Amino acid sequence: MPRHFLRSVDLDPTEQALVLERAARLRAEREAALADGRAPMAEALAGRSVAIVFEKPSLRTRVSFEVAIHELGGHALKIDDAEIGLGKRETIADTARVLSRYVQGIVLRTFGQERIEELAANSSVPVVNALSDLEHPCQALADLQTLAAEFGPLAGRTLTYVGDGNNVAHSLLVAGAQAGMHVRVAHPDGYAPDEQVIDVAREAASTSGGSVATTTDPREAADGSDALYTDVWTSMGQEAENEQRLRDFDGFQVDAALLDLAADGAVLLHCLPAHRGEEVAAEVIDGPASRVFSQAENRLHAQKALLLHLLEQQ
Repeated sequence: MPRHFLRSVDLDPTEQALVLERAARLRAEREAALADGRAPMAEALAGRSVAIVFEKPSLRTRVSFEVAIHELGGHALKIDDAEIGLGKRETIADTARVLSRYVQGIVLRTFGQERIEELAANSSVPVVNALSDLEHPCQALADLQTLAAEFGPLAGRTLTYVGDGNNVAHSLLVAGAQAGMHVRVAHPDGYAPDEQVIDVAREAASTSGGSVATTTDPREAADGSDALYTDVWTSMGQEAENEQRLRDFDGFQVDAALLDLAADGAVLLHCLPAHRGEEVAAEVIDGPASRVFSQAENRLHAQKALLLHLLEQQ
């Protein structure tokens, strides 16, 4: 049976730590190669092809996966929704069975979690969630890699997410709890994370020594945190809700005052794209505490490590 990565919990805490360690090594090796004027190439995926299927637009996800596969010696096959019509031209199950005959892995950026679950259930090769409405687990791996580079061991560190209890928040809750972190989510009324995801995160925290907490008070959540994290208030597909969301999220901007409540040396994370002046103040995201562009870069390294981990078990 292939190993899939559809949710953060699909890597157990030991595997997650190994993937993060490997991602850090891959980043160091790439930096050394570039510093020496060498192409950062490997042959780990030589002769292998990975399909990258996008039902949503993408910058970081598309580029990071394509470059990752290329630099590992493999072939990235980019397929747009207009070309594949997932679940429209033919069933998702049939698409999975066909792609499995051609490629050694499938990366899907989609809407409902049930779509990627169905694809994986009918695929004989690993399937990776490159974003769904429920989770963004590859982003969380890059986030933890960024924090580990900043602070060292993650256990005992406090990560506070401020904003919508969305897919990014869901993956942070689970991945952070598995790493032994204290994960806090501050959200407006009506925008709490999914209770089932919170339960999974709490279960992970019960064995890792971490903790999970939610609140509607961003100042309470930010107090003493090692990292503040935010995301756009209106995601793709929610544009019609934008004006209402701007009202609902009033008071939840990560600004200098909120950052001042965090611990000394605290950093800012944002999965990007950012709307300066809405969820985050320009002075913060462009200031010395920001690690958002290292965080974006780490998508490349974390996804390399993840692909290797999954494909080596084929």
